[in-house]
Amino acid sequence: MRLAIKVWEKFQGEGCHGQSHSLLTEEKRGKIAIVGSPNVGKSVLFHRLTGTYVTVSNYPGTTVEVSRGKGTIGEEIFEVIDTPGMYSLLPVTEEERVARSILLEESPDIILHVVDAKNLERMLPLTLQLLETGLSLVLILNIIDEAERLGMQFDLSLLEKRLGIPVVATISTTGQGIDTLKEVILERLKESYCANLFPYEEPMENLLKEFEAKIQGDYGFSRRSLAAMLLQEDSEISRLAREKERDYGPITSAVEGAKGQFPHPISYELALERQRIASRVVHEGTRFGPKAQGNWVEWLSRRMISPWTGIPILLLILYYGIYWFVGDFGAGVLVDFLEGTIFEGNINPWVTKLINSLFPWKILQELLVGEYGALTLGVRYAVALILPIVTTFFLAFSILEDTGYLPRLSLLIDRIFKAIGLTGRAVIPMVLGLGCDTMATMVTRTLPTRRERIIATLLLALAIPCSAQLGVILALFEGNPLGLWIWLGVIISVFLFVGFLSSKVIPGERPSFYMEIPPLRLPKGSNVLIKTYSRVHWYFREIFPLFILASVFIWLGQISGLFDIVVRGLEYPIRLLGLPDKAAVSFLFGFFRRDYGAAGFYDMKKMGLLSGHQLVVAAVTLTLFVPCVAQFLMNIKERGMRTGVGLSLFVLLFSFGTGYLIHLVLNTLGVRL
Repeated sequence: MRLAIKVWEKFQGEGCHGQSHSLLTEEKRGKIAIVGSPNVGKSVLFHRLTGTYVTVSNYPGTTVEVSRGKGTIGEEIFEVIDTPGMYSLLPVTEEERVARSILLEESPDIILHVVDAKNLERMLPLTLQLLETGLSLVLILNIIDEAERLGMQFDLSLLEKRLGIPVVATISTTGQGIDTLKEVILERLKESYCANLFPYEEPMENLLKEFEAKIQGDYGFSRRSLAAMLLQEDSEISRLAREKERDYGPITSAVEGAKGQFPHPISYELALERQRIASRVVHEGTRFGPKAQGNWVEWLSRRMISPWTGIPILLLILYYGIYWFVGDFGAGVLVDFLEGTIFEGNINPWVTKLINSLFPWKILQELLVGEYGALTLGVRYAVALILPIVTTFFLAFSILEDTGYLPRLSLLIDRIFKAIGLTGRAVIPMVLGLGCDTMATMVTRTLPTRRERIIATLLLALAIPCSAQLGVILALFEGNPLGLWIWLGVIISVFLFVGFLSSKVIPGERPSFYMEIPPLRLPKGSNVLIKTYSRVHWYFREIFPLFILASVFIWLGQISGLFDIVVRGLEYPIRLLGLPDKAAVSFLFGFFRRDYGAAGFYDMKKMGLLSGHQLVVAAVTLTLFVPCVAQFLMNIKERGMRTGVGLSLFVLLFSFGTGYLIHLVLNTLGVRL
């Protein structure tokens, strides 16, 4: 070890890249990539640098879609890239692959590595990997206030000297340190830099140098970085090397020969080496003072994770956030006002009279107004029923997101989810599914294994109602709390039962789970409102045309007779459920949009066509019913034609089977709702 320390000290000042940077001209705009683990404040920093807001999330997944923006620092204009969360340059998840591809293919002028200051020792190994790439790097110690409350004090000058790169302390949520960071970015472009490369223990260091000499191709990363990834048998880098190297044979032989030189896999040995170096650097550059006394926020954070207190807290959030705010206020007060007073009382009669006076043709009148008219039904459902429900849900969701509660929910639910083949990480798409199942299905790509992605997709298609459908269902059970609890109990039981069976049937390895926990904070009003607006705007922009399109399809189905054929085909299983024939129309609507079908039952309830018993059966069956067209197509896109269609057929049969069973049980027990 003493020899290693001496070699390390000798290395300080060596490994300089000598890469000269000058201020960029208008013809060549600079490129800044923001890199780091999830939940360290990358998206907030992106907003600070660009002035263009992106959704700021306290959980992994929101940056799977790469965000880009333009930022002006001094007189220079930069393209700023908010990369997905990554823990290492050796990717495990799709997020990490995307982040590394951006660095490898786009060679940004500056990388901003954002770390949570209080977890610097754990996150510094990625800094060491980024140093090895040869790209210009700035280390940002974010959330510095949390670290200081823990008694941590950083010697930034010493850290800069050891690493050979600028180190900036920031609090991105308040803007502290951002001006200093901007100055550092400009200085970084003006001058050449000399980052320090830390040597590993002698056997590993000699192996890397020997391997570097075998690499002749031109890559976006340095040969040292490429050598480390090739030795770890990274499939993507190996494929790239086969394309760029004239003779790949010696590299293959060297990789095979290196395996027997160490007692553990090379990736494990390198991880240990980097962690030892990181611990040494942090130990030298950090002092620990007295820790600030714990406050009620820390106490509450611990209570949210503990099963004994976390579950009651979750139930309170579900009651006040979903049942009361979304259900009673959104689906009750707001929907009653918009639908009853505004549309049915004023807009629809006026529109119907106007259309009938303008167009004397009955076929066109039926397309635009009437029972299934695009204006009187499609617009009414979209604006009066769905818009207030979606808005209240996303407002509640944004508040939870901004507080940092969702990662704590992931830890709380992890043990239960492991029983169904998932981990706490899958809480993210499941909760997103309560907003939009189509969007949530896309987010399942962040789950690390194919097995987890299939199970999550199945459960989203089967037992997770989107916010619009959920809001209408809550409105269906207004004044019927027992029916609501029966519906909720059945859906949760189905979720756990099907998940458990899937985990036994679908092959694959048991998943592992790790997640960064951000600080628990009071939500910031501007963040909550902007996030809510952006989500509602996206949802309404995507969904409103589908409501109009669904009305047109229904109209075409009516005039062609196809609609009546499908409805008659559904009437037989509908009767087995004890529902009136008219319910077949709502189930057909449900295929176009799940919330569209729920809205059909809402109308039937207002007309007195459904008893409390029938409402429970209808709500259970429709919740478990086949996914809407958009989610069906997303299932095929994400999981493939065979799996996507197979999941939908299973869901169709299971939904009617469960509805029939609930009907029999309620009748047998003589339950009256």
